[in-house]
Amino acid sequence: MVESYPRIHDDASLNPLFHSEGTFSHSDVTGSCSSHNSKDHRAQNGRILRCDGKLRRRLILLISFTSGLFPTLSASGKTKSKSPYDERRLLEQNKRRQRENNAPEDFPNFIREGFEVKVITTDDYIKCDSGLIYRDFEVGKGDCPKAGQQVTFHYIGYNESGRRIDSTYLQGAPARIRMGTNALVPGFEEGIRDMRAGGKRRIIIPPELGPPVGPSTFFSSKQFEVFDVELVSIQDCQRRTIGFYSDFVCT
Repeated sequence: MVESYPRIHDDASLNPLFHSEGTFSHSDVTGSCSSHNSKDHRAQNGRILRCDGKLRRRLILLISFTSGLFPTLSASGKTKSKSPYDERRLLEQNKRRQRENNAPEDFPNFIREGFEVKVITTDDYIKCDSGLIYRDFEVGKGDCPKAGQQVTFHYIGYNESGRRIDSTYLQGAPARIRMGTNALVPGFEEGIRDMRAGGKRRIIIPPELGPPVGPSTFFSSKQFEVFDVELVSIQDCQRRTIGFYSDFVCT
């Protein structure tokens, strides 16, 4: 923004007072202020002195005005510097909340600042190209589930703070779902796709592979979700039709 300074003169005859160096010429003062019809030298000198004093007061006023203006402009040009990203403080904050929520001791940590999240895990976690992160505690035996097969599994779900959000163990019964039917959260199905019966795995699901958010679910915001999964069994399924009724039987 360009500031326009007020003109401190009364008429155009005072414009040439200031040179490029910011000084004024006494000859200009006398020339502009002397009376053409004055015959008394002392009266002429008096007029010159009065004019000189008036110009000095105007010059002082201009200096006072500009000296008060420039510091203000300098202060207004300063921008408040953003505080540095305190990663250690945010990490300790996440650890404290996880302890309060009785999260597992080897639970991953999440350093969140706004929408930016950094996941801290040990070296035995594997990160997929999709963003999914997992760790096997037990591999299990047999083949991996295929599309159309039914998987039976237990799970415990956590949020970033280590708070438990759901558990089939507390419900008293495992979950059952057919693979490849889009009935599971995308990250969850990807996480158990290469598990084997009897395997135990921790899955860290990023928001883009996570569950929907809304009042109809227990997820209130786009966060990383952690699931400890135990794959109990894998069954083949066949379609059964009785009259107008059709379903799948898995054995």
